[in-house]
This record gives sequence, structure tokens and C-alpha cells, in this order.
Amino acid sequence: VDTVMLVVEPVPRIGIPEQMLLEQIREFGMPAVLVINKVDTLKDKESLLETIAVYTQEYDFEAVVPVSALTGDGMDQLTEELKKLCFESPQLFPDDMISDQPERQLVAELIREKLLENLDKEVPHGVAVEIEQYKERDNGIMDVSAVIYCERKTHKGIIIGKGGAMLKKIGAAARQECEELLDAKVFLQLWVKVKEEWRNNPALIRNFGYEQE
Repeated sequence: VDTVMLVVEPVPRIGIPEQMLLEQIREFGMPAVLVINKVDTLKDKESLLETIAVYTQEYDFEAVVPVSALTGDGMDQLTEELKKLCFESPQLFPDDMISDQPERQLVAELIREKLLENLDKEVPHGVAVEIEQYKERDNGIMDVSAVIYCERKTHKGIIIGKGGAMLKKIGAAARQECEELLDAKVFLQLWVKVKEEWRNNPALIRNFGYEQE
């Protein structure tokens, strides 16, 4: 790894997941760039400056780059900062290899992607997906069962939607992309459960695949 990009929101406090990432960065002494996203949501620069101060007290970042993924502001500067820290090396993976993650994890991320695409205005990013069953039938059909975890009961109702309409919509979109990924027919079942404050539970974070041992 040449460098690490730590992406945070313009909030002047460090949550448990961010603290865990900082500890890993510090342990390995890797050069890191702090990226503060969603600056387009700020009414003034005070919160941005406070966020920068909080994080730079924790680690000596090579650069701090405020960006907006929505508008594209700051992305050119971010690319330039990363170029300074990345070096050419021999090809490590085959041309047709798109990820080093197992298919099971990729399927979970596809489902989460569809959740965020359909609910970004209503449900925060505090949703996680756990694959409970991932099995191929004799006829080649993939049976996938997944549990969607959210942090509040109100979020559960939004995810399911009236008469289950939203969950069906998310499931249909996720199934289509899973079939393209796996090159097979997929039978996808989704359930929604509440796990309050799961993002502040290190054991659950590891269980959902968001931290490596």
C-alpha cells in the first residue's frame, strides 16, 4: 500500500470506526491523506476548520483535502495529492480481476449500494448487510439470503416501505446486478432487523466485514 485515504464527514468529532482506522494507520506508519467530504452542506467554514483541527491532532496527514463528491469540488486537488504519494510497481493482479474480496462480500456491498441509492434522502449510512446464506443449487441457481441491519425502528419501516414496496424495489435492483456479477440466476431473499448503534460496536463492525483482523 502506497498511501491511505481516510474519508470523513465535516463533523468535529472522531467516532469509534474512524478512531479504529486511525489506530491502524498509526500502527503501520502509512502516509495518509485526510479527505473531508460533503463540504457543500456547510453554511460556514467554522465546522470545517474544527474538523481539520480534531483530525490533525490525531495524525500527521500528508495533506488535508475538503471535497464534495456531489459537486466534484476538490476532486482534482485530491487526485494530485494522491499522485504525489503513489508509485508505479509491477502488476500484481490479472487484468480480469476486479476485486480481492470474496463474492459473498461483493454481494453484500451490492445490496447496500442499492439501499443507499434508493434511501439516501431518508435513511443515513447506518445500514449494514450480512449474508446468511450463499449456496449454489444443482441447476446453477444461486440462493442468497441477506439481513439488512439498521439503527432505528423508524428506519426499518422506511426500508420495508408501504406493503413491502421499497424492499421489493431494492431487492429487484440488487438481484439484477448480482446476476451480472455472478453470471448466474439468483434467488434473493432480504430481511430487515434493528441493531441500535451498531456502528459503535467493534464486534459488529468486524462481523459485517468492515474491519480486517
